[in-house]
Amino acid sequence: MELDRPDEKTLRLKLSGSWMLKHKRPSPKLVLEELRSGSPVERIIFDTEGLTDWDSGFLVFLTQIIEACPKDAGPVLHLERLPAGAQKLLALAQAVPEKEGEGKDHDRATFLSRVGMETLDFFRASGDMLAFIGEASLAFLRFVTGKARFQVPDLIKIIQECGIEALPIVSLISLLVGLILAFVGAVQLMLFGAQIYVANLVGIAMIRVMGAVMTGIIMAGRTGAAFAAQLGAMEVNEEIDAFRTMGISPMEYLVLPRIIGLTLMMPLLCLYADLMGLLGGLIVGVGMMDLGWVEYYNQTKGAIGLTNLWIGLVQSMVFGVLVAVAGCLRGMQCPRSASAVGDAATSAVVTGIVSIIVATAVITVICNILGI
Repeated sequence: MELDRPDEKTLRLKLSGSWMLKHKRPSPKLVLEELRSGSPVERIIFDTEGLTDWDSGFLVFLTQIIEACPKDAGPVLHLERLPAGAQKLLALAQAVPEKEGEGKDHDRATFLSRVGMETLDFFRASGDMLAFIGEASLAFLRFVTGKARFQVPDLIKIIQECGIEALPIVSLISLLVGLILAFVGAVQLMLFGAQIYVANLVGIAMIRVMGAVMTGIIMAGRTGAAFAAQLGAMEVNEEIDAFRTMGISPMEYLVLPRIIGLTLMMPLLCLYADLMGLLGGLIVGVGMMDLGWVEYYNQTKGAIGLTNLWIGLVQSMVFGVLVAVAGCLRGMQCPRSASAVGDAATSAVVTGIVSIIVATAVITVICNILGI
């Protein structure tokens, strides 16, 4: 870039060579210093006859010079010698003015304002959740009476996805949980020579609570997120609006099969998780503490009972409903943007896991009150 003055009130910029990113570009500071020093400049002429190629950096250079010149009393910019493409891009950039305050840090809300907004959001979200649960309950009543409209093959597919396809991850996690419970308990019980009670510890913990809880958390991260992503993608593609337009209830056609499928599969997965957890405890008891197979089996059989089994199965069924409702709710609430689908899946997982923990605490308190 070369600067020269054909006369006292004219500044000419000769731009030549390559203005691509791989080459070093001149800085606009030279032009700005020339504008501030010397005699006033009334005209700026851009001479690009020697310019071979350019990219967005060239536009940034021009924009910085244009913004440095006052609009009212500044020099007149002669842009007619610029490349045609650059002229069109500059005109497009200046067509829509920048919004006032855009890009500036807004004043942070006060603590009370944030508390108020969060409270309003909480009540609004609670209302939406209650409305969704009410619609799901009505859809389930229609299903009981045989009036719900949905595809049976879709229900079978969802049952397969929630059941058989989830067995590998449930097997691994449950087996490891049983191993961990047995190992932690063995470290302490061996101090008193009561290694045999590892069977009681693992059996009661897995059958009563841990089997259902771990299965619920696994399904929240696996199936709940999948439900939210599927329904969220359908919401983004306006497929759910198409269902409503055709007079088909999305709650019956999309949500109801997912809730039924996961609710039916959760007790079966919980039983399988209990079995794998007991197997993990057996591996530690027999392999680490030299307990006999038959001895460990008899101790486990005497420790657990039908009461503990039914408590675990009821919890798993409740967790299945909570995970399915959380996934479908976040999916139906998904805004219409690509990033919102991921946010809906994340929110479904968080909501499902929190619901599982809260439900576990409530059921535990109820069982304690009832003495079971």
